[in-house]
Amino acid sequence: MLDKNIDKPYIVLIGGGGHCVSVIDVIEKEDKYIIKGILDSNKEESNVLGYPILGRDEKISELIDENTYFLITVGQIKNYSIRKKISEKLNKSKAKLATVISPYAYVSSHAIIKEGSVVMHQAFVNAKSIVGKHCIINTKANIEHGVEVKDFCHISTCSVINGDSFVEEGTFIGSNATISNGVIIKKDSVISAGKFIKK
Repeated sequence: MLDKNIDKPYIVLIGGGGHCVSVIDVIEKEDKYIIKGILDSNKEESNVLGYPILGRDEKISELIDENTYFLITVGQIKNYSIRKKISEKLNKSKAKLATVISPYAYVSSHAIIKEGSVVMHQAFVNAKSIVGKHCIINTKANIEHGVEVKDFCHISTCSVINGDSFVEEGTFIGSNATISNGVIIKKDSVISAGKFIKK
């Protein structure tokens, strides 16, 4: 049950780098959560875009309550091991996971976006598509009909995954890459920017 003094839940972001900056803008535009602050193990600054650095990842358990959600905002270029480790800490602490979707994105009412994932500005997720947990669907990415994107994938800016393709866990698809129809992308794959994959 929400605190009667507020009408929106809180969100804590984990990771204070460039990806965090972009996600903050999406959260502000969506206006679904109140940003409580950021956890970052390496940040020397006291804030990110005016939101306070609350401490290191070890503070996760201290910040958990029924009105606070968490989102991993560490970026994912090729390797997702850091994001995976953070997710394990969140699971161990039984933290609530946020799902963030830009109001400037299009997500079909017949698509599924699972918890811990973020859909950035002007992204497109078509009908019967499924996006797994802790995924980044970045700015202007296009997920076509019937596509399944498994957990911990980063679908980069302006990339296209065409209909009925299957993207296995931990995959990184670079900017402006295109995946043809019905293609299976194996676990932990790295697709370079601008590549065309047809089988």
